[in-house]
Amino acid sequence: MIKYIKIFSLVFGLLLMNSCKLDLLDNPNEVIPSSTDPNFLLNAIEINFANFFNNASDPGMRLTRMLNQGSAVYAAGYASNLGAGINMWNNGYGNILIDIKTLLPIVERNEQFVHAGIARVIRAYILATLVDYFGDVPLSEALDAGNFNPKVDEGPSIYQAAIADLDKAIENFNATSRSTPTNDYIYRSNRENWIRAANTIKLKLVLTRRLVDNSAAATINSLIAGNRLISSSAQNFVFRYSANLANPDSRHPRYAGQYSPTGGGDYQSNFYMWMFNDSKGFQDPRTRYYFYRQVLRNTSDVNELRCITNQPPSHYPIGMAYCYGSIASLGYWGRDHLNNEGIPPDGLRRTAWGVYPAGGRFDNNAGQAVAQIAGAEGAGIQPIMMSSFVDFMLAESALVLKTTGDPKALLESAVRKSMADVRNFALSTKESGTIATFETAQNINWDNEVNRYVARVSALYDGAATDDAKLDVIGREYWLALHGNGVEAFNLYRRTGKPTGLQPAIEANPGAFVRSLLYPDVFATRNSAVRQKSNLEQQVFWDRNPAGFIR
Repeated sequence: MIKYIKIFSLVFGLLLMNSCKLDLLDNPNEVIPSSTDPNFLLNAIEINFANFFNNASDPGMRLTRMLNQGSAVYAAGYASNLGAGINMWNNGYGNILIDIKTLLPIVERNEQFVHAGIARVIRAYILATLVDYFGDVPLSEALDAGNFNPKVDEGPSIYQAAIADLDKAIENFNATSRSTPTNDYIYRSNRENWIRAANTIKLKLVLTRRLVDNSAAATINSLIAGNRLISSSAQNFVFRYSANLANPDSRHPRYAGQYSPTGGGDYQSNFYMWMFNDSKGFQDPRTRYYFYRQVLRNTSDVNELRCITNQPPSHYPIGMAYCYGSIASLGYWGRDHLNNEGIPPDGLRRTAWGVYPAGGRFDNNAGQAVAQIAGAEGAGIQPIMMSSFVDFMLAESALVLKTTGDPKALLESAVRKSMADVRNFALSTKESGTIATFETAQNINWDNEVNRYVARVSALYDGAATDDAKLDVIGREYWLALHGNGVEAFNLYRRTGKPTGLQPAIEANPGAFVRSLLYPDVFATRNSAVRQKSNLEQQVFWDRNPAGFIR
């Protein structure tokens, strides 16, 4: 792995130098213990962590049909990692992990144990996610500046190191600390919430590796008994953005990429939007929060939307959603799975990110184009671990591992919490007035809408004849709640194969599904200790499902 000298701009360059005397032999651009302010370094770690999560979510959302992937076959889209994987790797190793290595000795010496605990929770998440996407990755030799050929460590050992970090973090949070961070962007130094986040990430890791971990049920039962998991909206593990446009631009990156004078940005997934609007016979209450329509009637011009004159591919099952934008009266304008057509001038027509989680507009049937300043103005969140996600994981665990809890009750609780997470966040933004006005005009009672939805999910669960079919109901609802979080969606899909029946690729033979990403070329080609993977079908250590298990 190439070691880069870190040039700190903005926050780094201006803030990391403290009032100590600088030795003239020190490099002023390099972070060294004597010139590091722990508070500013922790701020940088959290900001880079949000960027890491955003990059990690991207391929996961596209592979699981939450966003369009603009390639006809899987290999073409992910052989080069589409940039997201490269950015994730470079940010993880080149910024976050080396910064945490620098920070920990300083804060432990200063007895700033809350700083240490936060750093360890973030490191655990980074390490596990690198394994989830790449498989075996460097750890023991990763941050040695004198080693240009670090070996990879096996995934199970890295997961164990991550769990050990989480346990140590909880110990840090329970210790007496001389001071707390001056500006913790995630929990404002609330130790209880950080402890719940650490326990919840541990739950996530243990459930993720359940196919290879005989002690998973016992560990999960212990976490349940401890009763210190994320359980309410106030405890959600999120990174919050602001509406600040410049110096620096601190808006949600999905908003920044789409809400501009010319629009553009992501194509939403036709299949995902269809799931919210049609799959249950009525609209999911979260739909208008997730998706914002720039037009209320779609085009009939084939030059703008090519699929409108096409029949569904012959390999599509009967009833499978296709070219959702061809239903002109709806106005939903996205793309089908693995649609690699050219880009027409539709930036101000395609369906945009809504108020949740990107800080966009609530869909109140305005049908107006996006703009640089609109809706919640980019003051969105990265939904890293929400209260609803916990209950979905516990529902899966109760069903499959027979851990404590009733799977159906946990499923219903998870759905209700997802609705609450989405609505509570939206009502905390500048879109709250728009939401209230729309609901009054349309005579919408939110509680009634949620109750109807939960009743439908409950009926689907009761109607499932086998545990596998019941798991499909749980997995589908979890996937619907994961909007904005491709990390958990990608892991869920590989771990369980759920939800089943996702939209096929437009091409009949798109190649094997991506089970892990290739290593970045800069790592694999210049490191004599590493061999590049032969293909994208190689499975990470916890993915013990057969080849061809998912498509």
